[in-house]
Amino acid sequence: MHSLGLVGGTFDRFHAGHRALIDYGLSKCQRLEVWLTNDQIAQAKDSRIESWSARSQKLLQSISEDPSRIFINILEDEDGPAPWHEKASAILCTPETVVGCQRINHMRESNGLKTLEILKVEHVIGDDGKPISSSRIRQGKIDKEGQSYLPEDIGKANLILTKEVESNLKDPFGRLFEGPEDDTSVAIRAILEETFGSHGPIIAVGDVTVKALQDLGSPADIALIDGKTKRQEWLFASKIDHTIYDTKRSCINPPGQLSIDLFEACNKAISNWNEGKRTCIIEVEGEEDLAPLLLHPLAPLGAVVLYGQPNRGVVLRWTGFDSKSRCRDLLNEMQRA
Repeated sequence: MHSLGLVGGTFDRFHAGHRALIDYGLSKCQRLEVWLTNDQIAQAKDSRIESWSARSQKLLQSISEDPSRIFINILEDEDGPAPWHEKASAILCTPETVVGCQRINHMRESNGLKTLEILKVEHVIGDDGKPISSSRIRQGKIDKEGQSYLPEDIGKANLILTKEVESNLKDPFGRLFEGPEDDTSVAIRAILEETFGSHGPIIAVGDVTVKALQDLGSPADIALIDGKTKRQEWLFASKIDHTIYDTKRSCINPPGQLSIDLFEACNKAISNWNEGKRTCIIEVEGEEDLAPLLLHPLAPLGAVVLYGQPNRGVVLRWTGFDSKSRCRDLLNEMQRA
């Protein structure tokens, strides 16, 4: 067994692949030095990456072995101390970082040091057959164990609301921003202040919410409308500006359902946002009030979903692990047709 091994990386959203890497390192080394990329480098790669302190804390909380065997340090550059470290005798890597480890060994030879044994750990594969990665987790495609947030039959069956699911949806699914019903801008202004600087997308469900955002000069990135409020035709629906969106989609979704048509429209809208920040308005023939159950599982971490709460205000829910997992459970409980 090696006395000391090295491993470096960002380790954002500590997941099953990270855990396998650390566990293997501890099985081969008495101690591990883990070098976590500093905030400046990490957030230049993706601004959604968590802080160094959050990443280091979650790493220590997630390992199964004795944490006293792990020493966490700040990685200030690509190689860290590996080219000149005199006490280390092993270095851990995944398939795509083998070349970097080989380069480090060449540098060590130039420095008159022994080469490190390269301990390669294969990727952990998710349920969809692809490697678990922090980037896919941030994109909202999988959870930390590599499981999808969407049921296997999504897009193949229409989902029907059940009494059990309906009872779970009675309370606001998120934080309620109260405001007068005849002036939605009061609640929306408070929400805009709360979500300032978010990574997006901002997703608005409902004509009143969509129009209120437009009236304040902050249109939603993805908007879902059905021409109604409180299930009645809304006089001001025609005032919503469709021309400010990059794309426009239409779908059919009967009341109390999540149709295949609605899923495909939401999936395409969020995919277009992820790929090129393209905005979209979706016109729903029927009703769009259950759409958040699809939007959270589809959306990237840090997205914002807004919808109106009749007679009370507007509900804000950030897309995160909790919202995604809850929606996954509710979707699985719905009836198939």
